[in-house]
Amino acid sequence: MTAAIIDGAAVARASRARTAGRAAAFRARHGVAPGLATVLVGDDPASEVYVRNKRRAATEAGIADFHRHLDARSAPDDLAGVIADLGADHRVSGILLQLPVPQHLDGPALVDLIPPDKDVDGLTTLSQGLLARGLPGLRPCTPSGVIELLDSADVGLAGAHVVVVGRSELVGKPMAQLLLGRDATVTIAHSRTRNLEAVTREADILVVAAGRPALITARHVKPGAAVIDVGIHRTSHGLAGDVAFDEVSAVAGYLTPVPGGVGPMTIAALLSNTVSAAEIRAAATESTDRRSPHHVL
Repeated sequence: MTAAIIDGAAVARASRARTAGRAAAFRARHGVAPGLATVLVGDDPASEVYVRNKRRAATEAGIADFHRHLDARSAPDDLAGVIADLGADHRVSGILLQLPVPQHLDGPALVDLIPPDKDVDGLTTLSQGLLARGLPGLRPCTPSGVIELLDSADVGLAGAHVVVVGRSELVGKPMAQLLLGRDATVTIAHSRTRNLEAVTREADILVVAAGRPALITARHVKPGAAVIDVGIHRTSHGLAGDVAFDEVSAVAGYLTPVPGGVGPMTIAALLSNTVSAAEIRAAATESTDRRSPHHVL
């Protein structure tokens, strides 16, 4: 058996094209483009690259760029003020605080200052609560991208046993919630899971976000399973994921590569969330206007 490779780059291109169409339609209807505000604190090289890529992709999709770059020594109140200003700016549809922030800043507390209807990363406490309750809201980008990859390959989720390896707030936990929302049966495994190999071999779908290079080998995978590799690591041999690609490709039914798998989907989901946030806010404003006693028909 040789796994069918799920081409995340191709799926992301199609997703970004759809988002660009939605952004153009929004601009034609409302006279203004959806806007994304990226907030970067300090000069971490990796964070600078990530933010630059997000800004370029947003611009290509017809989304207005409202980038803010703060000095690494910025005080918490300075950053809180920037987030408040962006939250009040009607041109800004979505706000993304690039993590991690410098050590003297409390990243989760600052993220929670982002208005939930502009939380395009889906990371605020309220956004996570809405997801846990199955209520409408903006969803975390990487897990959303994983769902889109599985759908693109027609991998059925309803009734499938999915094992998620990793329990982070960014990927593992919201991934499990999204899968439950699609009627999958979900097991979360992690660094303290006993006999990980036995647990993962039960999975029809295996989503690996453990942060450990080549953690998952052929012996961890049930023949024919779909394997989604969220990890990415720089090694002496180049970029690699949490899955031993060559080994697992001989056993799995579907497999995502690294790079070119989940990575491109994260930005695609961010762009989609930004346009969704703009659409939701516009619809809410129009609904309020219709209810207003001063509205003239």
